[in-house]
Amino acid sequence: MTQRPESALPKYALGVLAVLTAINFVNYIDRYVVSAVAETIATDFGLEDDITGFVGSVFMIAYTVVAPLSGWLGDRIPRKTVTAVAVGAWSLATLGSAWAPSLEWLLVMRALVGIGEAGYASVAPSMIADLFAPERRGRMLAWFYLAIPLGSAFGYLLGGWVGEQWGWRTAFAVASVPGLVLACVAALLPEPERGRFDPEPRTSAPSLRVAFATMRASRDWILVTIGMTLMTFAMGGIAFWMPTFLQREPHELGEGLAATVFGGITVVAGLLGTAIGGVLGDRAETRRRGGYLVVSGWGLLLAAPFVAMMPLLDHLGAALACAFVAEVFLFLNTGPLNAALVGCVPAAMRATAVSINVFCIHAFGDAGSPYVLGLLSRSFTLAWAIAFCAIPVALGGLVLTLGVRHRPP
Repeated sequence: MTQRPESALPKYALGVLAVLTAINFVNYIDRYVVSAVAETIATDFGLEDDITGFVGSVFMIAYTVVAPLSGWLGDRIPRKTVTAVAVGAWSLATLGSAWAPSLEWLLVMRALVGIGEAGYASVAPSMIADLFAPERRGRMLAWFYLAIPLGSAFGYLLGGWVGEQWGWRTAFAVASVPGLVLACVAALLPEPERGRFDPEPRTSAPSLRVAFATMRASRDWILVTIGMTLMTFAMGGIAFWMPTFLQREPHELGEGLAATVFGGITVVAGLLGTAIGGVLGDRAETRRRGGYLVVSGWGLLLAAPFVAMMPLLDHLGAALACAFVAEVFLFLNTGPLNAALVGCVPAAMRATAVSINVFCIHAFGDAGSPYVLGLLSRSFTLAWAIAFCAIPVALGGLVLTLGVRHRPP
C-alpha cells in the first residue's frame, strides 16, 4: 500500500524558496530592462516600432523553443544544476548586450538571455512543488511569483534611471551582475526529493509520448494553458510598450520618469494582486476542485475593461489609475494558475508539463505580442494597439470560468 508522504517541511525549504525567488527577481530585471531603454535603442539604431518590438519578441522566441528541452532535462538531472547553468548563461548574455555594435548582435544576445531563462522557468516551479504540501503550494508559489512585479519594476527603474544617466549599454551591464552571483549560489542548493508530498507512487520520469498523452488527458492542464496563453499575450505586449507609450503624446514623460512611474505601479499592483490571489486561490481550491481556475478567470474578466481604458484616457492620472487596477487583477492569477498547473500532473513529469506549458504560452502569447503591437501601432496608434490587449484578456477569463463550469466533478 502506498503511504502518504510526511507532512513536515524539509528544513531547507524556506531557504531554497528564498534563493529561487531571488533568482526569479533577477530573471525579470534582465527581461524588462530592455523595455525601459527601447526608445533609446530605437533611436541609436534607427528602428521603426515593428523592429523595436522584435527586439522584445526575439527573447521570447528563443525562450519558447528551448523550454521543452529544459523541462525534459529537469525531470532527469538535478534541477539545481539546470538552474545554476541557466542563470549564469543569461547573465553573461545580458552583459554581452552592453557591447552590441549592431542590431544583429543585440538580437543574438537577447535570444541567449531567452535560452537561459527558459531553463530556469521550466524547473523552478517543480522544485517548489516538492518543497511544500499541496494545501500550501498556492501561497508558496505566490511568494515565488512576487518576484515578477518586483523584478519587472526594478528592471524598468534600473533601465530608465541608469539609461538616462549613462546610456542603455550601462543599464545592461549593471543588470548582469546579480545573476552572476546567484548562479554560484544556485550550484550549492540542496536538491528537493521528487514527489515527497504527493500520494502517488514515486516513479521515474515517463517518456515524452506518455507525458504528452497525460497532458492531453488533463482538462485542467489544457484550461490553464489556454488561459495563461491569452493572458501572457496581453501582459507581454503591455509590459514592453507601456514605458514607450508614456514617453509619447499625450503624456510625454521623460525616459527615466516613464520607467519609474510604470515600474512603481507594477510593483505595488503586482505585490497586492499576487498576494491576494495566492490566498484566494488556496481558499477557493479547498472549497471545490477547480477553485484556482475560478479565481483566475474572474481576475481576467475584471481586468479587461481597465486594460481597454488605460491607454485611451488623455488624463495621465486616470490612465495610471486604470493601469494600477488592471495590473492588480492580472497579477491575481499568478499563484492560482501555477498551483493548478503543478497540481494537475504526476510529480515525475512536472518539469516537462511546466516546460510544455511555457512553450505554448510564449509561442502563442508574448513571443509575438511586442511585434504585433508594433505593427498595430504603425497602422493605427500605439494607444489603440495597447487597448487591443483587452480582447485576449477577456477571452482568457471566459475560457477559465466556462471551462470550470462544464468540467467533470
